[in-house]
Amino acid sequence: MSKKKNTTVLLTKEEAVSVRKWFLLDASGKTLGRFATEVAKILRGKHKPGFTPYVDCGDGVVIINAEKIVVTGAKDAQKIYRYHTGAMSGMREVPYRTMLDRKPDYIIWHAVKGMMPKTRLTEAQMKKLRVYAGDKHDMKAQAPIPANI
Repeated sequence: MSKKKNTTVLLTKEEAVSVRKWFLLDASGKTLGRFATEVAKILRGKHKPGFTPYVDCGDGVVIINAEKIVVTGAKDAQKIYRYHTGAMSGMREVPYRTMLDRKPDYIIWHAVKGMMPKTRLTEAQMKKLRVYAGDKHDMKAQAPIPANI
């Protein structure tokens, strides 16, 4: 006769997540996709041992030097960002190089959002992402911890 062992799974409750850390990441010289995956992990909370998929247990991320992000291969010339204005024939296409000049913070934000799960929780997790084009940021009150990825 074999004895069954009871296994317990400890899940994180939303009340236990009240303390959030903020991390400061430098995007200069980093590859866009690889950098975005690491940021998505931190936003979701997968870097913590008590990760629970349906609880917002992630930390905040402040990214500086967004204009110095790098893409590999021919993506510099071929990557296109598309959006629709809502009007008839309102599809707009913006090349990567133009977007890098206009809104370098959008490039990283868009890449991270694409790597997040497509759930209602993603909106709350994306609110904890701040991207800045230069090396200055206005998140001093959160005391972000410099991290190296």
